[in-house]
Amino acid sequence: MDASHNDTELEPSGIGALLRRWREARHLSQLDLALDAEVSSRHISFLETGRAAPSREMILTLCDVLDVPLRERNMLLLAAGFAPVYRETGLDDPRMAQVRAALELILGQHEPRSAFAFDRYWNLVMVNDAYIKFLTAVLGSIPAGLEPLRVLKPPYQNLMHLLFAPNAMRKVILNWEQIAKSLLNQAHRAAAWTRDPTMQELINALLAYPGVPARWREPDLESSRDLILPIELAMGGGRVAKMFSTVTTLSTPQDVTLQELHVEAFYPADAASEKMSMFTS
Repeated sequence: MDASHNDTELEPSGIGALLRRWREARHLSQLDLALDAEVSSRHISFLETGRAAPSREMILTLCDVLDVPLRERNMLLLAAGFAPVYRETGLDDPRMAQVRAALELILGQHEPRSAFAFDRYWNLVMVNDAYIKFLTAVLGSIPAGLEPLRVLKPPYQNLMHLLFAPNAMRKVILNWEQIAKSLLNQAHRAAAWTRDPTMQELINALLAYPGVPARWREPDLESSRDLILPIELAMGGGRVAKMFSTVTTLSTPQDVTLQELHVEAFYPADAASEKMSMFTS
């Protein structure tokens, strides 16, 4: 019987195949993993082939070594017949009050520069006022559902759709192909590692937009990642603003929602961009 959790299907082949996939994703041999986990390579082989069943503690040890995300750790535990360890708490939950306060502080301090928080599917979950003003200028109207420094509700504005849609951010990003391909490769990597059907659905929707190169349907998982990839924005009147961003995550999260939460903030990449109205009050 098939099992599922958090919209991610469990593979019928069980935990052995899942462990092998994560080991291969991390480019480790069975011996490498065994040495780091302080077990025998024979035991790793037995776990991957199903000749031995891992204990709950062994699963968590291997997950630590393989740096498996918390959501997928729960999936591995379920595949082995154990209960999930890590909870998934909504940002609007009372227990998240400190996290919400921290997000409001971080995003508010970045004014008048754009900053926002998003989840693993690039859904906006909190934004500052500067970002709303930026999107309003690009779209020609105030985006639906956005309120500064408040936890946003579904249906979410999605950063990837805003980037790929021809009538949204795409029309003002001069190096759009470079930016879009880089982010699409991130989505392809996430889908390859986790086999998440929701991530694959997002990728398919992005590829369906007009003007998206057909060659992007083939994942480019081995390409090198740019150290810094500035975004070049057409500001009107022949002006070009160059921006770079920083992405922040929470340290040592013990909740699925918190681990998948990212905060992105934008900064001018040169002195000329610093002087443009986008970055000054």
